[in-house]
Amino acid sequence: MTPRTLLALGAAAVAFAAGTVGTDVTAPGGAAPAAAAEDRSDVTSTVQPLVRVTDRELRRVDTVELDAETLVLRRGDATVADLPMRDARSTVSLLNRLLGTPSRTQTAIGDGGACFPAGTTYTWGGAIRVAALDTPSSVGNAVEIRVLRDSVRSRAGDRIELTGPDGVQVGDDVSDELDAAPRSDKVSFGSGDTQAWQLLLEPGWAPDEDGTTTDDPRAEHGADPSQTDESGAADGDAAEQGTTDEQGANGVSALTNDTEVTVIGSPMPVHARRSC
Repeated sequence: MTPRTLLALGAAAVAFAAGTVGTDVTAPGGAAPAAAAEDRSDVTSTVQPLVRVTDRELRRVDTVELDAETLVLRRGDATVADLPMRDARSTVSLLNRLLGTPSRTQTAIGDGGACFPAGTTYTWGGAIRVAALDTPSSVGNAVEIRVLRDSVRSRAGDRIELTGPDGVQVGDDVSDELDAAPRSDKVSFGSGDTQAWQLLLEPGWAPDEDGTTTDDPRAEHGADPSQTDESGAADGDAAEQGTTDEQGANGVSALTNDTEVTVIGSPMPVHARRSC
């Protein structure tokens, strides 16, 4: 694997680890042990969340699905709760009730990358990370979510599947999806024999009124903005194609090592051009 590819994948994987000494280590049962550098106090707010779910309903959850603008708790094909990413309180509170006490870190602007906002990052079992922003972004999201594994243990010790849209999971091969995706929905961060990709799985998060977006995928990948895509054209050339490319295609995306999914995240725009 080339140094450029390693840089791309490494930056994406640690973007939400800012402020934490070391990495999350999952203990038996899926619980993340405490770390001395982590602030684990006041994990949940005393204010009631906007989305109400009973304990009985939560015990039935077997899947957490990250869509473009929502985090969906499911039991089979049935929806138990639909958590809008504009509601940080409900998202953090319900995940805490479902998965147990997370590790918790405070981040300042830029701690996790050039465009990383200030907020509080919660991590459950090294598998799912939620950054609750101090101030909602211009597109409206109050949280940024990354799925780092294909499953996590619940508070009760049960296995909870973690997926993106259409059941895509970390570890899946998405070569067919990459082949079928239009150029506007994917970008290559690899070179040589090994490729690393960002693939838009589901669109969302309309741009703000001035036609721009505050999120820049290169902040997570650590990629060179002058790099070329799979067609051999520089990203800068794509700016001449219209406002859609200038704004980027935002939503929930997958990052890959070659064609294997390593991270699923939202918001995570493809081809965004605005710098922070």
